[in-house]
Amino acid sequence: MSAATYQRVVLASRPRGEVQPENFRIESANVPDLADGQVLVRNHYLSLDPYMRGRMSEAKSYAASQAIGETMIGGTAGEVVASKHPKFAAGDMVVGQLGWAEMGVSDGALLRKVDTTHIPLSAYLGVVGMPGMTAWYGLNQIMMPKEGHTILVSAASGAVGSAVGQLAKLKGCRAVGIAGGPEKCAYVVNELGFDACVDYKAGKLEADLAAAVPDGIDAIFENVGGAGFDAALPLMNAFGRIALCGLIAGYNGDDVAIRNMRYMLTSRLTIRGFIVSEHMDLWPQGLGELGALVASGKLKYRETVAPDLASAPEAFIGLLKGRNFGKQLVKLI
Repeated sequence: MSAATYQRVVLASRPRGEVQPENFRIESANVPDLADGQVLVRNHYLSLDPYMRGRMSEAKSYAASQAIGETMIGGTAGEVVASKHPKFAAGDMVVGQLGWAEMGVSDGALLRKVDTTHIPLSAYLGVVGMPGMTAWYGLNQIMMPKEGHTILVSAASGAVGSAVGQLAKLKGCRAVGIAGGPEKCAYVVNELGFDACVDYKAGKLEADLAAAVPDGIDAIFENVGGAGFDAALPLMNAFGRIALCGLIAGYNGDDVAIRNMRYMLTSRLTIRGFIVSEHMDLWPQGLGELGALVASGKLKYRETVAPDLASAPEAFIGLLKGRNFGKQLVKLI
């Protein structure tokens, strides 16, 4: 990157099925002159998240599709290098939505100053950012956990799922996770403090899950859909609650069927999908609680960090295949 240009990744074509490296293109862009009210940010970290796969499609969704030839959308954390905005100054550390790029310009509307004294900058894209808020909102506003309840979390070692289980444990719940492989399951139990974790790759999903929830399931945080969700529905207690956050099983465009739908009726279950960015009124409360827990060491997290902007496409493809461990980031500085 020269003083006058920076690198960015744009969407070159829409994926058909699985995302491929050729769906992306790296370009150079000119550093713009700032207008009044604008801020120039040098990004230190990019956030990679499963929702981006849906935005790459033209299918109707809760948000506009990612435009071809434009910078890939995404959360960023970095440093203000120039400002013509009264609320921001050079040197401020900020979190925003500047996409897959080394630099970005903001009007300040979606830019938030953060304090890195006790919380690392990268954590503001994970456990003290959108993924953490997703966990906090789904647990507290939809799952309504009470002491002694059993909660189930799919993708339990990921950025969102790992926070859900730990927050539930702090409320006195029994936390059970589903994750892929013995290493991730060991992390979920031994490091994060879940009571049990079921390895969906072990080939005994239904039996292992039933053994892990002897008193049934009171609430589910669903990130994946598919076989794990199908196995969980018959195990739910009456009036159980399901926070539907993601459907990773269908992110390649596949339909995600529900096999055991009858239990929605017979167990009088409630299922609610949610998009956390639609609940910004609760972010100050949630982020305050999450930040305090991270700073005090009561909320643990793990990161997988790709080394540079050019590695972002492969890191994103790996994320969709479950290769990452915890929050997937790209480090630019």
